[in-house]
Amino acid sequence: MEIGERLKEAREARDLSLDRLQETTKIQKRYLEAIERGNFDILPGKFYARAFIKEYAAAVGLDAKELLEEHKEEIPQTEEDNSSQYTYIHRSRKDNNPAKRASVFSLIPTVIVVLLIIGILAVFWFFAQDTPEESNTEPEEPQEDNAIIRDSGSSKEESGQDQGENGAESDGNDSNAADQGQQDEENDSSVDEETNSSQPELVVEETGSGAPPESTLTLKNASDDVSVSIDVMGDSWLAVEKGDEESLYSGMVSVDDAPIEFELTDADRVWFNVGSAPNLDITIDGVKLDYPIDAENEVYQHLWINIDRSEEQSD
Repeated sequence: MEIGERLKEAREARDLSLDRLQETTKIQKRYLEAIERGNFDILPGKFYARAFIKEYAAAVGLDAKELLEEHKEEIPQTEEDNSSQYTYIHRSRKDNNPAKRASVFSLIPTVIVVLLIIGILAVFWFFAQDTPEESNTEPEEPQEDNAIIRDSGSSKEESGQDQGENGAESDGNDSNAADQGQQDEENDSSVDEETNSSQPELVVEETGSGAPPESTLTLKNASDDVSVSIDVMGDSWLAVEKGDEESLYSGMVSVDDAPIEFELTDADRVWFNVGSAPNLDITIDGVKLDYPIDAENEVYQHLWINIDRSEEQSD
């Protein structure tokens, strides 16, 4: 029995219509019919054959991994293309390494010569500083032995008093300046903490598993007018729903569709069905979403994002 027939038989055993299966998997009905007939050529690409079959199998209670292994000859394969591309990239990097090493080694003699020149100039400068300069000043006349220098006691007292007052005033000014500087730093620190705490932030609550993995995130400190912007770098399947199962988008997207934007002003949750994660960059409320699971390892992912508009209070 072919893989399409097995999936159709499992669907009919569960008394599921294609329309009901379309609602469950978010896969268009014409693609589901093509899978059951084994006509994979009308699917968006070779990758989507495996992704859609996994979704179909999970919806009708079959083991997707075991099913794909048993019928791997029927499903379009992409591993050989990826393997040959990786071999080519690896070989290219390997071939470029000797040239890089050679260029580095060719710079070593030049660096040594420059260091030697700098060292010689430093030695000359050091000896030039130690050479005594001729003094043009006239020799001081010797003081006569009979000369008497008198210091009045009043001058000393006045000088000591002035120095004491100046010292006390200087200490007071320094203390005031230090207190003011410390207060300014505390104010700046509190302003920075308050600003950072009120910024929107995406936090991963649960990393998904299974096929496809479904992860849960929370958008903390969300603004009142939350918006979503999606940049498209290549062909991908995309479905977006609000928490109340209101569909915002469902279908294939390409570079010509970018950017895709939605308003989530009255939404508490939003759901994304991403067919090719490396080809979609999602930004929500100004925060770029980092996929909880590496997009290169799991290109097909489901994401739940809770929207929390309450600001955290700082101590």
